[in-house]
Amino acid sequence: MDVVSDAISAVRNGQPSSNRLRVGGSWCTRLAPYEGAGFHVVLAGGCWLVPETGGEPVTLGAGDVVLLPHGVGHVLADSPGDTARAVPFEEMRRPAGGGDGREVELLCGKYRLDRSRTHPLMAELPEVVHLPNRVGRHPELRSAVDLLANELDERRPGSCLALPHLLDLLLIYMVRAWMSEAETGSWPSVLNDPVTTAALRALHSDPAAPWTNDRLAAAAGVSRATLARRFTALVGRAPMTYLTWWRLTLAATRLRDTDASLATVAREAGYGSPYALSHAFSREFGVTPGKYRVEAGSS
Repeated sequence: MDVVSDAISAVRNGQPSSNRLRVGGSWCTRLAPYEGAGFHVVLAGGCWLVPETGGEPVTLGAGDVVLLPHGVGHVLADSPGDTARAVPFEEMRRPAGGGDGREVELLCGKYRLDRSRTHPLMAELPEVVHLPNRVGRHPELRSAVDLLANELDERRPGSCLALPHLLDLLLIYMVRAWMSEAETGSWPSVLNDPVTTAALRALHSDPAAPWTNDRLAAAAGVSRATLARRFTALVGRAPMTYLTWWRLTLAATRLRDTDASLATVAREAGYGSPYALSHAFSREFGVTPGKYRVEAGSS
């Protein structure tokens, strides 16, 4: 697995959900804060998005995509003015109306995320990631939007299976697009550095291997000192510190998503025994693996 895939997989929890919104005339709707990530795809027309955290209003046009990776509450409306008129999103699922030629169609949805183990790449995404529809930019994202638009008719054979997979693909393409344009954040720089990228790819490809600083430096093709300096400066953690955190994150994911025994989880995460995993896990998360599994299953 590559770092971006792993970063997304670690926090994804269950399938995404989506709703088609068709409105017209004067309208304004509020979407409450959410523990996961929200997204909108403008299929036709245009509207405004107003974050409730005080951010600047964002104008959205046909073909635009917006990701709200931290689930911030926001308003969608025909204009950015009086947001006090907003009604809950659930009350806005109605046919287009108004008759004034300002009909708008959006695909609005959510990704369920477990924020207890958010990878730093995902954590540094801004509150609103706006990806305008520009000719020649992000062709993969544009293709995903076109495919989504075609699959929204539930009468099409296989659409119920195709839609959630396309939404997963959309998330990957949105994160990729942000990374290619980001002017802030350290992780776009991390993944553009060949030494750090090589080390991360090695760790993520086989996290259970008996890694040492010397072995990882050899995999990255540099000296141990060079690896330590560049990796720590860009990632913010020393290589072995990052590996320990990532192993425990993988263990938590396995405990949450599978019935694998603690011995199996320990072996897959690179720990020699369930006791060794339990000790490290409790130090990192403040609970034992068994209690974590029970709490994750009841959430």
